[in-house]
Amino acid sequence: MMEKYSFCYGDKTVDFFVQRKNVKNINLNVRPDMKIMVSANEKMSIVEIMDFVESKARWILKNVSYFTEAQYEKPLDKLYLSGETFKYLGKQYRLKVEECKHVERVKYLRGYIYLMVKDKQNYKRKKRLVSDWYRVKAEEKFKESLERIFPIVKKYKIARPEIQIRTMKARWGSCIYSKNTILLNSKLIKVPKLCIDYVILHELIHFKYRNHNNDFYDFMTALMPDWKQRKEILDEQTK
Repeated sequence: MMEKYSFCYGDKTVDFFVQRKNVKNINLNVRPDMKIMVSANEKMSIVEIMDFVESKARWILKNVSYFTEAQYEKPLDKLYLSGETFKYLGKQYRLKVEECKHVERVKYLRGYIYLMVKDKQNYKRKKRLVSDWYRVKAEEKFKESLERIFPIVKKYKIARPEIQIRTMKARWGSCIYSKNTILLNSKLIKVPKLCIDYVILHELIHFKYRNHNNDFYDFMTALMPDWKQRKEILDEQTK
């Protein structure tokens, strides 16, 4: 059975998994999927393990960075043609590409995403229009989510943070304590609103509890009793 722990290194929260085995020393390994695995004897306390792992923080982050950069890029799977499906807030929408003579734009209506473009054969232009539309929607919906969730934590002396959107491969969100900023994965715009709310609350709580310890999860449960179900839905998005 594996146990999950975490520690903070600078502005980063590092999660790792501990598995008890019949070994003499602590074994530390960063897997290609960027999971940090630790093997340790049953007699070794978690304090000793934590001290060891924290002492290897720079080495861990260096290897995580290596595997992040070395990840195989997925081949192009969207041609931006009518009939393709695109996710938005947890739902699938069919794409309809239509030629227009004036303003190029993207809109969604009644189960469809309409891509209005002057040249239907211009792949780069179509991709850019859809990408820009997702970005605008992300800024709008993430702000709305913060408006819903922040009042829940405000009374616990958590300051209202700024939101920045990033393309991230390994996580849905993170917080920068020194800048009072939450970074959110741009791909979150494709998942249900309840999952976006979960990620934002998760990061807000990190301003109070930096580590994923019992206090963190107890607080999370008190404020959002169904967070585990929301997390399961979110985890399904990465499979």
